[in-house]
Amino acid sequence: MGRQQIIESINKDAIRDDFPRFDIGDTINVHQRIVEGDKERVQVYQGVLISRKGGGMHEMITVRRIVDNIGVERTWPLNSPLIAKIEVVRRGDARRAKLYFLRDRVGKSRRLRDRRRGLKHVAGEPTVQK
Repeated sequence: MGRQQIIESINKDAIRDDFPRFDIGDTINVHQRIVEGDKERVQVYQGVLISRKGGGMHEMITVRRIVDNIGVERTWPLNSPLIAKIEVVRRGDARRAKLYFLRDRVGKSRRLRDRRRGLKHVAGEPTVQK
């Protein structure tokens, strides 16, 4: 057994698998735990997933949203204990692995096409109902 396989077998237990399937271009809600003194609360950050990088224990996600016509991006480690849960709100159709081009877009061109395209849902992948 090689060194890399030993490391992967140790990290396999620590990797979180309680998230739904989400891909680049999806609009997601990231429920983040915020600790203020001795109190803890959960804050929801909703935006478009523009990047996933790394793998295993080191996987990172970048979520972009627009606040007062200014783009705000947050990056989290996917296995962080600060992430309470992730919900998929809308499935977007993206043809690229990184959606950095959305940083230069304004108005309606900032929106991504919906992946469903007339279907009721994507099989086996529920989204959050408002």
